Amino acid sequence: MGSINTLNISQLAAGDLAPLDLSVAAGEIVCISGPSGIGKSRLLRAIADLEPHDGQVRLGDTSRSAVPAHRWRQAVMMVPAESAWWAETVAAHYPENAAIPPCLGLPQECISWPVSRLSSGEKQRLALVRALARNPRALLLDEPTANLDEDTTRQVESWLLDEIRRRQLPVLWVAHAQAQIARVADRHFHINSAGELVQVN
Repeated sequence: MGSINTLNISQLAAGDLAPLDLSVAAGEIVCISGPSGIGKSRLLRAIADLEPHDGQVRLGDTSRSAVPAHRWRQAVMMVPAESAWWAETVAAHYPENAAIPPCLGLPQECISWPVSRLSSGEKQRLALVRALARNPRALLLDEPTANLDEDTTRQVESWLLDEIRRRQLPVLWVAHAQAQIARVADRHFHINSAGELVQVN
């Protein structure tokens, strides 16, 4: 994959979404909002090549169509609102020697827990850690704090912002809460009823 981490989206269309153009710079967070069911998750899935779509997506100098799907999804990592867990233990989903950041309010020993013990909020935080442990070059976050209380949301936001800036990741972050968008977004776009992406000042 190329060395420049700008995510470039050109004439991307999926489902009822109008074709859109968007460029997300390295280290930039672009928030996407819109009514439920309007296509926010579908947009992220199309960028990750998990949904049929038209148009082009590039990460740096690499086109999505130029690499195998599994390699693209490892580089352009999507974290869905409801994370998937396919093995019995948490540890089976992580690289060896993975650590849980203390700032997320999770005990280190949770890495050895069975997945069945996890709450929805613990799954959400651990899915974010899991995604970053795989060293992606871009992040697609679908309401990453939806299952968290206000204090934990702030902890996760702070940790994510630090990691995004340090790693210089371009990020698309689907969010509903205007207060969160104000805290984390460098730019904010809204999907309107016509399926168009409109920048919010």
